[in-house]
Parts: sequence; C-alpha cells; structure tokens
Amino acid sequence: MAKKKAKKAARKSRSPKRGGAANHAKLPKSGVTIVALMRPRAGHEPFLEAELKALVTPTRKEDGCLQYDLHRAADGTGAFLLHEVWESREHHTAHTKTDHFLRWNARKDALLASRDCTFWTQVV
Repeated sequence: MAKKKAKKAARKSRSPKRGGAANHAKLPKSGVTIVALMRPRAGHEPFLEAELKALVTPTRKEDGCLQYDLHRAADGTGAFLLHEVWESREHHTAHTKTDHFLRWNARKDALLASRDCTFWTQVV
C-alpha cells in the first residue's frame, strides 16, 4: 500500500499545476517590465548571442531584478528578445550603470542591425 501512495505522489508532483494563479505574482506598484527585441547585423549572430548571454548571470544577481530572460526567435531569423522585470525604474537605471551593462553598451552598435525596447507596467 505504501508503494502505491508513493507512486501516486510522484505522479502528482510531476504533473503541471492547473490554473497557475499561484505562479503569477502582482508586481510592486513601481515595478517595470522591459521587452527588448534585437536583430543582429549580418554574420554577427553568434557574437550578439555571446554578449547577451554574458549579461544574464550578473544581471540576475542585481538588487531589484525580479526576472531577466533571454530568448531566441523560433523562426530562425536570428533575432533575440530580452524580457526583464524590475522592482522599479530606479533599479533598472542602476542596472544601466553596472560594469557588465556598460561593456554591452560599448559593443552593441557593432553587433545590432536593429533594436526595439519598450517599457511596460503591470495592469493585473
């Protein structure tokens, strides 16, 4: 009987949660989400990817960083998307003064064909 209960508990823990309400936290009132879509210059995709990957770990450790995820376009265009969530606009401003961001900022123009960056605030 104990084996059956253990198997059932193991199956339950692997199954996805339904509804997902517990996974969606309300941001602080001052919270900001940033979506940055970047397209590399011809032949620069691997270099752009390396630079963007280098930002992830140190940025996630920063005060006020709630989420910092790098995505690649699924359509094979070589585009990248950064999805950032910060406790406040001030936290993001502090991020732009870090060594790793300044390094990226100095190199981005040589790597990017285009960049579109938008700031968002959570409604619900």
